[in-house]
Amino acid sequence: MEQNNKKAWLYLLPAILFLGAFMVYPLVDVFIYSLEEGYNSASQTSFGVGLYNYGYVLRDPYFLQALKNTFILVIITVPVSTLLALLISLGISSIPKLQELFQTVFFLPYVTNTLAVGLVFMILFQKTAYTDGLVNLILGVFGMTPVDFIDGPYWAKMFVLCFYTVWVVLPFKILVLTGALASVNRNYYNAARVDGTGKFRIFTRITIPMISPTLFYLIITGFIGAFKAYSDAVALFGTDLNAAEMNTIVGYVYDMLYGNAGGYPSYASAAAVILFAIVLTITCINLMVSRKHVHYS
Repeated sequence: MEQNNKKAWLYLLPAILFLGAFMVYPLVDVFIYSLEEGYNSASQTSFGVGLYNYGYVLRDPYFLQALKNTFILVIITVPVSTLLALLISLGISSIPKLQELFQTVFFLPYVTNTLAVGLVFMILFQKTAYTDGLVNLILGVFGMTPVDFIDGPYWAKMFVLCFYTVWVVLPFKILVLTGALASVNRNYYNAARVDGTGKFRIFTRITIPMISPTLFYLIITGFIGAFKAYSDAVALFGTDLNAAEMNTIVGYVYDMLYGNAGGYPSYASAAAVILFAIVLTITCINLMVSRKHVHYS
């Protein structure tokens, strides 16, 4: 038995070393940086240790704006994209003959370059001196005033960012949920129909519980992915996200390291630790909720 344990640890050693070198060590290093006050990256020195960096970040209006944007993005895009993916997956599953075709069509945006999709969205939504954009042309048909969704009011820019994010994450969720629906034992459905159970009750009492582990996985990864959003905003609004008031927490961290306000690794580390704490807290809450609502067959 002891020899088997040694072999098991030997097999796990490469993965442990990899995780230690590229996950545990950077996390500990970032936490240490976040506590070093007045850290100078050139001389590798600081003049103290404390919580000043956290206080500065939490009072920084740019960080507060990024925090607000990120939370709005998370609260809107995760439930909307998951619900839409579920509805589309149900539709695809109801037409088995064309299922592979529709899966391919819906999966195409996932393999398309993010910046290329962002450029298309800019063309659709941006109002210029030459055109109001395709979306505004459609709104004009209904008598609505043109809106500049890229350089205009905050709510319009947030709408485009949420719309774009949902568009990007939807294909993966559709693919996963379609597979989950296909794996549900058909005998449950047949037994329910024999008993005269309605479609809505079948959906809520059989389909949802059976695919609940997959839904939980998509919700967890959706929260984590939305909190890490950055490239989506850059694709739509350019690299100066602070000027556009559309920065995210990850964007703030990047700006503190390399942007116009770059050269402040301690502030960037503090913001990264705050983001880690937020994601960890929400993940733990989801895990506690899943104990009651997720059914593993």
